[in-house]
Amino acid sequence: MAIDKPSNKVSTKLSADDWDEANFPRPNDNDFDRIVERAISRRGFLGGVLAFGSGAAAMGMGLFPTNSTAATGTASTVSTNRFPFTPIPIQTDGTVHVPAGYSWNTLVSWGQPLFSDADGYDVTKGGGAVEKSDRVFGENTDGMEIFSYRGHEILAINNEYTNRDINLPAQQEGVPANAADVLKLQNLQGVSIMEIKESENGWQVVKDSPFNRRITHNSPMKIAGPAAGHDLMKTAADSTGTKSLGTMNNCGSGRTPWGTYLTCEENFNGYFGSSEAIQDQKPNQSPRGYDRYGIGADGWGYDYHKWDARFDTAKNPNEPHRVGWVVEIDPSKPDSTPVKHTGLGRFKHENAEVALAPDGRVVVYMGDDERGEFLYRFVSKDVYVPGGSTEGLLDNGTLYVAKFNDDGTGKWLALTPETTGMASLAEVLIFAREAGSAVGATTMDRPEWIRVNPHAVEGYCCLTNNKNRGVKPNAGGDDTPTNGPNPRESNHYGQIVRWRPHNDDYASDTFDWDLYVMAGNPDVYSNEYGGSKNINAGNMFNSPDGMAFDSNGLIWIQTDGKDNNEADFAGMGNNQMLVGDPVTGEIVRFMTGPKGSEVTGLAWSVDRRTMFVGIQHPGGDWPDGNGALPRSSIITVKRNDNKLIG
Repeated sequence: MAIDKPSNKVSTKLSADDWDEANFPRPNDNDFDRIVERAISRRGFLGGVLAFGSGAAAMGMGLFPTNSTAATGTASTVSTNRFPFTPIPIQTDGTVHVPAGYSWNTLVSWGQPLFSDADGYDVTKGGGAVEKSDRVFGENTDGMEIFSYRGHEILAINNEYTNRDINLPAQQEGVPANAADVLKLQNLQGVSIMEIKESENGWQVVKDSPFNRRITHNSPMKIAGPAAGHDLMKTAADSTGTKSLGTMNNCGSGRTPWGTYLTCEENFNGYFGSSEAIQDQKPNQSPRGYDRYGIGADGWGYDYHKWDARFDTAKNPNEPHRVGWVVEIDPSKPDSTPVKHTGLGRFKHENAEVALAPDGRVVVYMGDDERGEFLYRFVSKDVYVPGGSTEGLLDNGTLYVAKFNDDGTGKWLALTPETTGMASLAEVLIFAREAGSAVGATTMDRPEWIRVNPHAVEGYCCLTNNKNRGVKPNAGGDDTPTNGPNPRESNHYGQIVRWRPHNDDYASDTFDWDLYVMAGNPDVYSNEYGGSKNINAGNMFNSPDGMAFDSNGLIWIQTDGKDNNEADFAGMGNNQMLVGDPVTGEIVRFMTGPKGSEVTGLAWSVDRRTMFVGIQHPGGDWPDGNGALPRSSIITVKRNDNKLIG
């Protein structure tokens, strides 16, 4: 995700990680000689990863394709029966491209009314009144899921952040001038829930449906789990520490077996500021966790703290503890109160992938999307019983963090007061990053979306990139040398790690792992930066981010990386969506997004004949054209013969 610099100038943007580094610089304590020595010592192992995958022999499955077409083919020659389309080449223009025999259309764009009493978005002027700004489809879509309830199809979508320069009057250059400006920005973010329906004119939003709902930065929330009621969760507005307002920077998503939506709070730190210059204080004078979680005096320029005291950490130092959680929403009950589950830990959540252990316990996999942070797993104490009570299933249990060994094995390390030396379970969960550091978890290259294979007991995680691998420690001071699942220094291409829990049990504390793919550019590099053997001139990409499995067991990969198509990224074009075969390792390109956009969020209609895909922060005038302002949107993709698409 790109954010405006605190200067508020749209022309200069930083990623969330880059903003954290600029305001909370990590010391350069990984000396060059030590980096080189470790790289040399790992050369034999790395060669094995590139050729076969570290765990392939032990697991009895070839990691990468063995046919020459998959290994060396181009977009025009790669084709197997598993992929019912002809892969497409890269694109560098300002629109969406899909294979021959497929078509796409826009379902909904930012600012489109969900209710008749809301005005539509002015696609030429931007701006707009604060009134009814919580009655329109939110901005900058990300994770989403589709739910079926009594014959209704309901789409829940995250609205991650806002482009302030477009939503505020042009003369303000993206700077809120009053409380109304802040309220408008708060209203355009969070979650959009809406009923959708297909007719002879295609898919449309059912305006005024009783299921339509906006959840914003001010919506009431319930706080549940071990950290609820702890002193660190209490504020002047909530002396109980059990209720809060709003969910923010909602990135990835998940769904539960009992039909609820999980929305994940990621870069929450950027919304807080202070009327005191906490960034000039020494670390030991800052409130606990502020430096590790990147909470500074100015935030990203939203200026909430100047107009809404809830976001002023000088007045409410505990408020940041009340975000950074996974939030459960029932899309079938528009009057229900969302629940923040503290049992799942507090960090910069990407998504939450739910699986069931053989004995019925609920397992949730989660990644912390920051350079050098960790991969987590939660295992419930009680079992899920279809039709039974689900209260406490996402809170009463144990949070774990992953330890990957270079020999292709791994272990989940329990985070408890005993293992971490922390005072209470509530503190373990509120400061989960500290807990992960305390037990020696493996630092990762920005763990993003995690998915489990519906046809095999295995999990996958996109490790999108990490320019600091082997260069700087993480925010907690943990060293970040190259390691098994993160084998490349200054990694700007990313990879996808895969693990298989022992005994086919997601609740098992041990697992074997390998790398499904290492993204790279074989046209530029002949070493590990060229990528793994299932990367070629016809399918190369960088920065895998979103991910989803279809009903056939194929894995769909979405990217959020460099799209300048130059130097190290030459031949990659715009961000894209690819599809891979977990069995053969083959990967082919299915879709490309408009220039400047991230392809993010993926769901299928109940009949599996329509794919819903998110396009975030597009450039140019997409999708409206004719010089209109660009708008993030959800598109539909269908086969022209209306056959199943996934």
